[in-house]
Amino acid sequence: MVQKTAEPTLRPNLVRDAVIVLGPASGNVTGAPSNRLTRNHAMDQSRQRGWRYDANRFRALLPALALVAALVGVAPPPALAKVVVKKGVYGAIALQRETGQLGYAYNSATSRAAKIEALNQCAHARCEVVAAFSNACGALAHGPTKHFPATGATRQEAETKALRLCAARECVVAAWACTK
Repeated sequence: MVQKTAEPTLRPNLVRDAVIVLGPASGNVTGAPSNRLTRNHAMDQSRQRGWRYDANRFRALLPALALVAALVGVAPPPALAKVVVKKGVYGAIALQRETGQLGYAYNSATSRAAKIEALNQCAHARCEVVAAFSNACGALAHGPTKHFPATGATRQEAETKALRLCAARECVVAAWACTK
């Protein structure tokens, strides 16, 4: 009698042998394995989400990507765009310390021009520029023994700073000037 040996039965491993087929546009997965975890679980998950490299689709997108890259390369970045800088206007206050003669200038085109104008208005050989400013205001406070110059964004700010520097009851604002 011939004894039959049991033939081995082939049981496919569903996780290892599963074939994942992606639909053309839907990204749906058919024939996916069960929820059993495998060594390549992350790879299986990415395939299920439809992140498969398709050379034909990539080649079809190349002309569009080249066009976008060319357009981005042609347009200047915002940081390099031309910035319009508002021209500054300048002012100055000049003082002759012994006599207290004053001169001031405002809305001059250059700092040098403002200083020269303030010195000319002071009209003394020993006048000196004590405050120079651009797009701002300047003030000069006169105390019992000294003068205190200050600058600020507004007339009020410049006068307040000058009076605080003076710090005496007898201080008064002797001169002020503001640019535009």
